[in-house]
Amino acid sequence: MLKSPLYLRWLALFAGALLLAGMVTPLLTLTRLWLFDDRLSILGGIAQLWVQGQYLLFVLILAFSVLLPLAKLGVLIRLLTLSGRGSPATRRILRLMHEYGRWAMLDVMVVAMLIVTVKLGVIVSVQVHYGLYLFAAGVLLTMLVTRQTVNWLERDG
Repeated sequence: MLKSPLYLRWLALFAGALLLAGMVTPLLTLTRLWLFDDRLSILGGIAQLWVQGQYLLFVLILAFSVLLPLAKLGVLIRLLTLSGRGSPATRRILRLMHEYGRWAMLDVMVVAMLIVTVKLGVIVSVQVHYGLYLFAAGVLLTMLVTRQTVNWLERDG
């Protein structure tokens, strides 16, 4: 498997595209009482939390499921383009992101979906859509890029 910085940068960009696509496309459709359908995307669900006055949940889910994962990818791409790749500070930042990233993107996304589902009522049928798979693929690819970047920096440093 190629592990060049250019390869990792392209993978990080692709992961970002998958994450963005997963955020705007429908994740699931919730049918309440067999009559009312609600199609949810991540950004649509976050907007709904704002409209309903759930400001704390809005901020938490926006931060951990949207802003920080995208910021992590930006920092990864930046680290891959730095000339001082082997510095201890670079490695510390990368390890911190790697440890944080596993928790932030997957667990908070699951919790967010559970919160939205529970808030919609007791009698709900859930149909999963491709947005969930796009977002999950983006999360997994981000984890892979982070791990490969750690390996590349350790080998280079």
